[in-house]
Amino acid sequence: MAASEGALPKEVAVVHEEPRGGLAVAVWATLKRDLVLLLRRRSEVLNPLVFFAIVITLFPIGISPDPALLAAIAPGLLWVAALLAALLSLDSLFRADYDDGSLEQLLLTPQPLALLALAKVAVHWLLTGLPLALMAPVLGIMLALPAGSYLVLAVSLALGSASLSLIGAIGAALTVGLARGGVLLSLLVLPLYIPVLIFGAGAVQAAIFGDGVLAHLAILGALLALALILAPLAIAASLRISING
Repeated sequence: MAASEGALPKEVAVVHEEPRGGLAVAVWATLKRDLVLLLRRRSEVLNPLVFFAIVITLFPIGISPDPALLAAIAPGLLWVAALLAALLSLDSLFRADYDDGSLEQLLLTPQPLALLALAKVAVHWLLTGLPLALMAPVLGIMLALPAGSYLVLAVSLALGSASLSLIGAIGAALTVGLARGGVLLSLLVLPLYIPVLIFGAGAVQAAIFGDGVLAHLAILGALLALALILAPLAIAASLRISING
């Protein structure tokens, strides 16, 4: 008998491997997608920055060009203007995804919704909070801010704006299903912004007077750490409430 007649057909074993790094891939895909979409809608990225620059530019014209007066109000003014500029872009954080249905798909993914929402907030901070922190020292020159406080201003805004993005995302998630949720969003998150505003402006004020700034920056860092732990869970729960009712 020929060898071909006695030979048994070979079975090909097909092994379905689980995709490796599923969570990391999903988070990276969310980051990349949101970055690309926001960079295509440049107006949403530029509006907060232009608003910040206009507010700081108009104050010396409307109040007084006196350097001593401007330096005295500069810390609070810079921080309030940056806070309002960051708030300006929060309403659109989840709005586009809600309108095109991709937010519902996000809720159906097997990956943790809290981490995917954290990736979206990170994109918001990268394109809003971080540019505001980098712009602030330049605009501080217009307010006669002492040179020794520029670094403290940038660091405090970088830390504080990250907390503002995380806190504001909770309000944005709660109001994403409302037709005009911008006013309600402001009412929800502004009271929660007050501690960040106090310690952020206090850090710049301490740098102007030569006092220790580490305590203020440490509290801002602690607030950011607390927001990083609690805010993603609150954002995920808020999104489920807004989508599912």
